[in-house]
Amino acid sequence: MLRRDLSILYALVSVFTGSVLAQQNPSRMQQADAAFRAGYAAATSGNLEKAREQFQLVVQLAPQIEEGHSALGSVLYQQRDYSASIRELEKALSIKPSDIPAQENLAFAYCQTGAYQKALLLFDSLEKNSANPASADVLAAHARALAATGQLPLAITKMQAAIAASPQNAPLYDQLGSLYAQAQNSTSAQDAFSRALQLDPSLASAHLHLGIIFSSEQQTSEALRELTTAAQLAPKDATTQLELGKALAAANQDNEAMPHFKEALAFDPTLIEATEQLAMALQREGQEQESIPLFEKVVTTQPQNASALTNLGLALVQTGKSKEALPYYQRALAVTPKDPTAHQDLGVAYLQASDIDDAIREFQTGLTLAPDSPQLHYNLGLAYKLKDDLPHAISELETAAKLDPTSPDPPYTLGILYMQQGSFDQSAAQLRKALELRPQNGDGWATLGSVYKQQAKYDDAAIALRKAVELLPNQPGPHITLASVLQEQGKKDEAAAERRAAADLTRVAVNRQRATFATNTGNSLLQKGDITGAIARYQEAISSDAAYADAHRQLAAAYERQGRAEDAKAENSKAAALASPAHP
Repeated sequence: MLRRDLSILYALVSVFTGSVLAQQNPSRMQQADAAFRAGYAAATSGNLEKAREQFQLVVQLAPQIEEGHSALGSVLYQQRDYSASIRELEKALSIKPSDIPAQENLAFAYCQTGAYQKALLLFDSLEKNSANPASADVLAAHARALAATGQLPLAITKMQAAIAASPQNAPLYDQLGSLYAQAQNSTSAQDAFSRALQLDPSLASAHLHLGIIFSSEQQTSEALRELTTAAQLAPKDATTQLELGKALAAANQDNEAMPHFKEALAFDPTLIEATEQLAMALQREGQEQESIPLFEKVVTTQPQNASALTNLGLALVQTGKSKEALPYYQRALAVTPKDPTAHQDLGVAYLQASDIDDAIREFQTGLTLAPDSPQLHYNLGLAYKLKDDLPHAISELETAAKLDPTSPDPPYTLGILYMQQGSFDQSAAQLRKALELRPQNGDGWATLGSVYKQQAKYDDAAIALRKAVELLPNQPGPHITLASVLQEQGKKDEAAAERRAAADLTRVAVNRQRATFATNTGNSLLQKGDITGAIARYQEAISSDAAYADAHRQLAAAYERQGRAEDAKAENSKAAALASPAHP
């Protein structure tokens, strides 16, 4: 429907055509009169395009008649051609400034184009000069314009007036709740959204907004309930899919969140937040390589997004591309130079790139900003260790251990350092502390066993090494050390059994290395289009280690490219069986 009564417009035009203008050019005015009738009929039947054509004819035939411009502006507004609507409505009001419906429509159009100050001038004028109370629609639009210009208290008051004018209007309560949310009054916001849903349980926007409030207050189950309902009611709404994905991610359900981020992007590819959220979820799920192009898209669109720059740098470090990560961390620090985490991450990248001096500089800078950060002290200790500056390394690691006594990393690294220095008592003490905090650390048990062996504490060494064997069943090292300990204890048969186990595992490891090398070579050949050569390398890998699932999987891919569907199917089945949890 038009935002004014077209029957009144028609009557007004008839007055004009029947009096002044009709005397000047009766034929032209009759055409304008007929066009206006046709436009009015089209508008009332919902045929806006035809109404637009007819009203455009009216203003061509009778540009002096205000009502033609006003009617055309109203139709253009409904068609969301706001710029054209504004032009016609401004013309109407230049002819007849007192046209209240034209003022309302123009104020609405200004709001749609972001010209809120102009809209507010019209709303203020309407409030002062209109003989009748403002409608709920006008009051609500006035409230939105006030909110857009930062006048939230006045906006809330105006929206409350809109609700008083239309107390059963659920969307108005939803809008009031959004204003309360902007004012950080979550209690009143929840009340307003809940009232909206009492009036209309199918109002998707209210479920969405209530879910966002619950998410902000970390009420996870309530947020998921509301956002899931919103997505069911409006499945193609990009914002709803994004917010549901964010709530799932906050509940540590990244696998469930990612499809919603993808849906959001399918409905709105320009939604950069969804791109960033999807990238972060992939990164958390260990799919760093897949996250990199998404982070790159984000930082291209938002070059000042420090979080995305840092996460992109992290993803590159995680995939072994530390040198490529450095400029992104540097850009992030240019945006947030006082962020200690960014200095820490840049330092880690330098460390991975074997640039120890720059790593130390970044960790030290981070500590000037966050002197009580255990992670920064730990990283600085590692850097000093790599530089063979053991006194400084031990000092930093001890500080990290004091600042975070629940972390097993500082005592474990201290245990290694003390062992390297020959301080076996101190080493054993630190390693025991680390293993109390992380008892599943097989390498830690193996190291502790080696320390006990150096101390000639063979019984303790055997216990520690058997624990390492239990946790690291496929590694020969603990078996070799245990064999040595058992030999010292005079348990020759047990020692021989451990040596045999170590030899078997070493043979398996060597075969796996050969299989891995052959498979990687096959992958390179396959990328170059040498399918025959690739197949030969994959078959060589399987000959070395028939239990290597990747070789079977890649051989299947090569067979598929050769058109050998049955052979490919057989290899995929073998790969799936080998990769299954049931396979040892």
